[in-house]
Amino acid sequence: MSGVVEAALAELGLTVPQVVPPLAAYQPAVRSGVYVYTAGQLPMVDGKLPVTGKVGAEVTPEEAKDLARVCALNALAAVKSVAGDLDRVARVVKVTGFVASASDFTGQPAVLNGASELFGQVFGDKGVHARSAVGVAVLPLDAPVEVEILVELVAD
Repeated sequence: MSGVVEAALAELGLTVPQVVPPLAAYQPAVRSGVYVYTAGQLPMVDGKLPVTGKVGAEVTPEEAKDLARVCALNALAAVKSVAGDLDRVARVVKVTGFVASASDFTGQPAVLNGASELFGQVFGDKGVHARSAVGVAVLPLDAPVEVEILVELVAD
């Protein structure tokens, strides 16, 4: 373990997982200047989805919120893979979340709180971000939720 951010994760009983390998022709994260953009991160655990289906049908909003937290952890792994150390994060700038939703489900913002609250817990004020929470018909592998983030790094 290294640094303040990973110590904060450890206090929550969490660790940064291995980077989830891409499912297609893309990179998990790309750095451009002081910014790191992640690809959409699914809630993969040990190489598989723990739950599949639509939120509001097969998946409860509470389960989906927990899965959004897993997506956030996977996004941090992607950031670390190009930044080297999560303590280099100056700010979480933007979180975009996609929720595979039953046709009458409108609680996407509450689902994405799973990711947003984690960033606040581990980064404090640096974790406060802009966010979009989007309901979609289906996600890759029938995942219930997907999260991508944009972070700013401390300048080299």
